[in-house]
Amino acid sequence: MGVTSITQEFSSPVAPARLFKALILDSNNLIPKLLPQFIKSVDLLQGDGGAGSIEQVNFTESSHFKYVKHQINELDKQNLVCKYTMIEGDALGDKLESIVYEIKFEVSGAGCVCKMTSEYHTVGGYEVKEGEIKGGKESAMGIYKVVEAHLLENPHLYA
Repeated sequence: MGVTSITQEFSSPVAPARLFKALILDSNNLIPKLLPQFIKSVDLLQGDGGAGSIEQVNFTESSHFKYVKHQINELDKQNLVCKYTMIEGDALGDKLESIVYEIKFEVSGAGCVCKMTSEYHTVGGYEVKEGEIKGGKESAMGIYKVVEAHLLENPHLYA
């Protein structure tokens, strides 16, 4: 098994605690409302939403994928860090065993910086190419920008 790691970050004028609450703590409610054309539902299958919980993201027919399952490894509400693993779903295909994500929200001026590290755990000696993960990076950035715009339009939410 090989591991390919990438890190991306983006800056936001939104306070880190608000983004953390919206993108991490309430994503199962907020994301399907903001992106109904792509996300059908986010269902909690096991646990209370904290470490050890398993959730399933169900995509609409317009998506390339049907579903993915995530296991929450760590949820640090005080330090605004979430670590979770994609453990199942057609997004993994036959070349990926899992993808481990770590998302951190840090204060930066009046807003924040969101840092996301993704570790692609491959099957056998397969090496992940940059082009193969470009779509995932763009999707994540798109979700962040939609949530950011929603929070800027609604400054009372998650305050």
